Order: sequence, then structure tokens, then C-alpha cells
Amino acid sequence: MHDGIVHSGESIDLQISDVLSEVRFPVNKDALVDAAREAGASNEVLSMLDGLPEQDYADVDAVTRLIGGNLGPGLSA
Repeated sequence: MHDGIVHSGESIDLQISDVLSEVRFPVNKDALVDAAREAGASNEVLSMLDGLPEQDYADVDAVTRLIGGNLGPGLSA
């Protein structure tokens, strides 16, 4: 389900994909964390996003490059 709402039991990469599909780029780290929180993302996802550098992200790839090492191949927008 990709409706921008995180559903319990979704994998971490799917949760992040859901969040990234809903935000308007460019976006800063705080807006990403806020969007994830509003979508009901897990604490693990919130922690991963909160650990990103304070900067503006131009697109989905800019975010996934930084967190991609922690995720499986299922992350795509």
C-alpha cells in the first residue's frame, strides 16, 4: 500500500518509501522527520531520518543515498 500512511508491519524501506512519496522536494531534514512522524513511521525510521545531516535534500535520491546503506533493495520512489 502506497498511500503515504505507514502501516504496521511494513518493512523499514517501505515505511521510508511511503514517507518520501508524500513530501515535496526540496525538503529539509526536519520536514522529513515531521512527515514520517505524521505518517506513523516506526521509531527506527524516525531515528534514521533524524540522523541525517541538517541540509536541504533536492530529491528522493539525495535522501536514499545517505540512508541506503542501511536498507534493502526495495527502496524506490
